[in-house]
Amino acid sequence: MSFSESELIEVANKALEFYPLSFKAISLINNEYNATFKVETNDGNQFALRININSPRDVANLKAEIAWVNFLVTDARVKVPHPIASAEGENFVTFNHGEKGSELKCVLYSWLEGEDLGDEPTPEQIRSLGAAMATLHLNSKDFELPADAALPNFKDPMWETEDFLLSDKSVLDPDAKALVSQALEVIKLEIDALYRENAQQVIHADLHGWNVMWHNGDIAVFDFDDCGFGLPIQDLATAIYYLDTPEQDAALKEGYASVTELPQYTESQMQMFMIQRRIILLNYLFETSNEEHRAMIPDYLEESLRRIKVFLKL
Repeated sequence: MSFSESELIEVANKALEFYPLSFKAISLINNEYNATFKVETNDGNQFALRININSPRDVANLKAEIAWVNFLVTDARVKVPHPIASAEGENFVTFNHGEKGSELKCVLYSWLEGEDLGDEPTPEQIRSLGAAMATLHLNSKDFELPADAALPNFKDPMWETEDFLLSDKSVLDPDAKALVSQALEVIKLEIDALYRENAQQVIHADLHGWNVMWHNGDIAVFDFDDCGFGLPIQDLATAIYYLDTPEQDAALKEGYASVTELPQYTESQMQMFMIQRRIILLNYLFETSNEEHRAMIPDYLEESLRRIKVFLKL
């Protein structure tokens, strides 16, 4: 779904009508997968409003996300934003956007001070990310999903996202489809084996530098929109995917190990997770309405097919 900035501002103002707060300013700070706004109130408080523009998450998924975040708030070992209740006591709001013919889901969170870790985190920041990840994993072992909530299961090689690579919606040529299909078959066999040997738990599933805030030497985690049932190694692998050097990988694992034992994996399994993440992101590029991201498809597809061939030893 595609919105202009003025349309997004209009939607955000409509969403804020559901909250018992007096707002004086609103600014769009991110418009990629979903849209996020910085909201300022007349009494000087700040909030982050997320509008699910491209996310396929349903109401049951939102309830699960917010339940886990509230669990983390109570646990207090990892700093996370607080969900803010609407005037009716709900932790998210939904309403129909007439012109787009769709139901929009919005969540208001407390504001996190600081800066994103971004693409160039320091070793100290990466170690803190590893420690925060390990703490989240310890926390979620005790988390029980509410009866009316649900999350995707990451045993599925495509993480239960809609298939734009092999389905009738695919625009890939037969050779590309065959490569992706073969890679997913190998990935499925590896993941099935891991799930037979390890217990599932809720994981963040998107822990990278743009979903982590750094302020005065402290780390905070946000954007739980991708959370689901998976294995700790899948969280670790996803974070490693976004790092650039072996030294950064080592810092992440060092931070994790400072809290609890690292998940056990082989080098071939880690390479499998790297290819899986790339395929999932490739699928997203074909799914999204974000024009900047869609422009990446030709180069990203070419490099993805090259890496798949290496992975499959073709």
